[in-house]
Amino acid sequence: QVQLVESGGGLVQAGGSLRLSCAASGSIFSINVMGWFRRTPGRQRELVAGISNGGSTNYADSVKGRFTIYRDNAKNTVYLQMDSLKPEDTAVYYCNADVTATVQTMGIMSKRRSNYWGQGTQVTVSS
Repeated sequence: QVQLVESGGGLVQAGGSLRLSCAASGSIFSINVMGWFRRTPGRQRELVAGISNGGSTNYADSVKGRFTIYRDNAKNTVYLQMDSLKPEDTAVYYCNADVTATVQTMGIMSKRRSNYWGQGTQVTVSS
């Protein structure tokens, strides 16, 4: 089993900064892409940013130049540095990871690739 635990959400004024963290733990063989999504009431979950294990990144247009995603592969942790926050950034932020885990089936060890989600952390930006 693999768990993703997020931290770092909270309340901040417009123009401020927050840093989100997401640590993966469990029977991890490797982590491929890690990223952050967000969801606001009445809207679908949307991609905020993603990063590969080689460091390639992708950002939503709405956060380019303001948010930075990075990861510490030794700690199986991904971060999202959010600067110049706007009220429209208010959402629940979810960590996501594409993980290859080691599993045991019928006494035989093997690898299984699955997608995992964190529990979500609230970010509120006041105007």
